[in-house]
Amino acid sequence: MSVAAGRLNCSVREMLVSDLFAVSVIEESSYGFPWSQRVLADCLRSNYICRVIEYDNTLLGYAIMSCGAGEAHILNICVDPAFRSKGIGTMLVSYLLQNAELAGAESIFLEVRPSNLSALKLYESFGFKQVATRVNYYPTMTGREDALVFSKVLVVQ
Repeated sequence: MSVAAGRLNCSVREMLVSDLFAVSVIEESSYGFPWSQRVLADCLRSNYICRVIEYDNTLLGYAIMSCGAGEAHILNICVDPAFRSKGIGTMLVSYLLQNAELAGAESIFLEVRPSNLSALKLYESFGFKQVATRVNYYPTMTGREDALVFSKVLVVQ
């Protein structure tokens, strides 16, 4: 299936418990140290904003965000490797930004690996700016990798 999100009627909907297996397959195909189904289920139980994006009953990706105390935190965005570079990540980030604002967040944060150049480019295209570095944040096969902390102001005071 050839998918270009800008030309398709992809839909974003709430993640369901029944989606956890498909979400974990995408997670495991994307990361050397993936979140477990239990962690994903905990996100659902914690009432985080957990969404999936699909086309023609095919799960293309997912996003998880927490909101509270005037802030939003994007915890995870992941697109199935077979559907990357087709605008799906852009749709998910846009969706999360809109929902963070609706939840009353004044700013939004996320962490990203410096080695994840496509994610860096995506976040910067939305106006995210690096505000900090978390040293040795992510595990890797050969040790640890820093996380770049990005932020974006949603509401100007």
